[in-house]
Amino acid sequence: MDEIQLKAAKKQADKKAIKFVIALFVLYILFSQGNIFMNSVMTPTGRFYNASIAEHFNYIQGLKSGLIIPAVWIIKAFGFYAIYNDSDVMVVAGPYLRVNYSCLGLGVMSFLAAFVLAFPASWKSTWKMMVIGLVSIYILNVCRIAGLGVLLGFFQSQRQNFTYHHEIFNVIVYICIFAMLYFWIRKNTRLPIPKAENDNNSPIG
Repeated sequence: MDEIQLKAAKKQADKKAIKFVIALFVLYILFSQGNIFMNSVMTPTGRFYNASIAEHFNYIQGLKSGLIIPAVWIIKAFGFYAIYNDSDVMVVAGPYLRVNYSCLGLGVMSFLAAFVLAFPASWKSTWKMMVIGLVSIYILNVCRIAGLGVLLGFFQSQRQNFTYHHEIFNVIVYICIFAMLYFWIRKNTRLPIPKAENDNNSPIG
């Protein structure tokens, strides 16, 4: 590969990198701010609350319930008695947990979705990574809520030490997501194989 080809390849790679960064930024803003806006639309005290949309398309509440219900099952499996409603989990003789919007993991989900969609890969690989990543975040979040209920039930005197569970959860999730993305990127990145300058230099079998 001569110098002109190398420069052309580098220029093409730079264009792809710029396109990726711009797409990542735009998609992340779209997803993250879109979820925040929809949370306002579906919350009775929200600025943009719409009763009709909240009644028929409330995926925010659907995700809350999808986190709370299996978390309560796990808490009960450890011998605790727990009751719950749309946003709260109360463990008898244990902690009271409130699942707010910030607990849903939509921020990290937005980042994952934006990154995977912006990265140049086949649609099959993209959707596969999307599903695996989102499901992994969901499972980790269920485990976090259940873990708080169980740990604070067993160690009631240590409740003040769990103040930063949101930050700890985000760090763990981002580590897991970056690890998955690293291997996914390696799998979907193929370096070009330089063409032999002279076929006569090839070894003869």
